[in-house]
Amino acid sequence: MANKTIFASKQQAKPKTIEYNEAGGRAYTLNSRAALAQLTATGTLNQTFYQNAQVQLDHILNLALEVEPAFVAKTAIYARQKAQMKDTPVVLLALLSELDTDLFKQIFPLIIDNGKQLRNFVQIMRSGMIGRKSLGSLPKRMVNEWILSASAQQLLAANVGNSPSLADVLKMTHPKPKTIEQDAFFAYVLGKEYQFEQLPAQVQALEEFRSGVSTELPKVPMQLLTHLNLTTQQWAEIACHGSWQMLRMNLNTFLCHDVFKIKGMTKIIADKLMDEQAIKKSRVFPYQLMMAWSALAESMPPEIAKALKFAVQCSISNIPKLQGNVVIAIDVSGSMSSSVPSLVTVREQPHNCVV
Repeated sequence: MANKTIFASKQQAKPKTIEYNEAGGRAYTLNSRAALAQLTATGTLNQTFYQNAQVQLDHILNLALEVEPAFVAKTAIYARQKAQMKDTPVVLLALLSELDTDLFKQIFPLIIDNGKQLRNFVQIMRSGMIGRKSLGSLPKRMVNEWILSASAQQLLAANVGNSPSLADVLKMTHPKPKTIEQDAFFAYVLGKEYQFEQLPAQVQALEEFRSGVSTELPKVPMQLLTHLNLTTQQWAEIACHGSWQMLRMNLNTFLCHDVFKIKGMTKIIADKLMDEQAIKKSRVFPYQLMMAWSALAESMPPEIAKALKFAVQCSISNIPKLQGNVVIAIDVSGSMSSSVPSLVTVREQPHNCVV
């Protein structure tokens, strides 16, 4: 989810004009358009080695107010669809809800493309970041349109996570269900009474599995299953049927649950990791695979490490192409020993930055 520290309450501080970079070195001053595009496509909105999250946020907001709303909209779309950013496009979308409602409506479905992004949007809007702590009628309507048009699988995925949870969002926006199935699902999420047979099939399968009525592993987000007492074979089913990104991020988890001890599973997982179409569709960047490779447990089968190395080569096609002459410079300074979002509690290994 978005950084709770900076989206907890409205901050009044304004960033100073940048003539030197955060490390204290002289830097070229970019125009407002270029600076906004750069920050939106690279800013993590978290504490970094030289800069805190609030400074990043303030800088993005101030730059966005210096350019025309159409450019803000284009930047948000590029950051989400090309740079694969999560929070910064939502920040610009939230700002557009005040600057230009027509553009806001046009780009909303391009930025809010899954349940986590929806919850990010609600969190950011209610933080007071754009001068209000309520959603407002138009944002509320757009949120409800997403909820009411989402599939059962999308809503189940949206029901993973908190601050806010999907239940929190439903309580804020009060969408009116269009079908009996939606009515039952909303009641299910909110902890109200519902008719079991009216729930979406995926939810019925999940609840039957949780209660022991069924032993068939339901096809639902992994996070809804991991707290259950699963067998090794069931963990293997999750590895086989889950998404490519889920597999990449949980290799050590599958190792801990002895999945690789099942005959043939090492090859199945390695082949899945090397699926070129899946790699392209996942939009994974090489550094993410490099981090996955660095984090592999020592007892991981060597075939998995080789598969990740192959995936790194394939993922290069996901890097945006740069026009003109390009200089590659390796940053070997001390700050490169920290992860990009320095204070986020994720296992990271130091890697040099290519600029």
